[in-house]
Amino acid sequence: MDVNIRSTTILGVRKKGKIALGGDGQITFGDMAIKQKAVKVRRFKSDKNLILGGFAGAAADALTLFDKFESKLDEYEGDLKRAVVELAKEWRTDKYLRNLKALLALMDKRHAFIVSGDGNVIEPDGPIIAIGSGGGFAQAAATAFIKSTTYPARKIVEKSLQIAADLCIYTNDSITILEIE
Repeated sequence: MDVNIRSTTILGVRKKGKIALGGDGQITFGDMAIKQKAVKVRRFKSDKNLILGGFAGAAADALTLFDKFESKLDEYEGDLKRAVVELAKEWRTDKYLRNLKALLALMDKRHAFIVSGDGNVIEPDGPIIAIGSGGGFAQAAATAFIKSTTYPARKIVEKSLQIAADLCIYTNDSITILEIE
């Protein structure tokens, strides 16, 4: 059965030395919403760095990639940039990994990256990172909140994901947010 899997909104914001990354909880399969409270964000810890990650796409594929990323993070002693580049290289060239269907958003206090299986590693210019079907909605809302409010990063992520949930049919309002202060 060839079913398109569409899911998720992941949004990360960096503001005043704090970062927050959140995601909705909806998982869809074809035209059915089959889970409402999935957790699609995760905290990674190394001796030198705290990193937040989120995924869009196939959950099992993304969890496999999170495990690979964690091993790269250990291998490169908490260096987010190096671990991301090495993950992307392996993801693109490995016979098994290159078939995984997911997109990762990873961030620490200094950097944020979007990583995909075709070898792309994108570091957004600003303090916002967004992926998934509702990512554009959430990014637009977060941009407006950053420019027009004094909300902290966590509140911006929360309110922006709620807006995305109102607009994107593949995003719900069962939100999980992780934060690093």
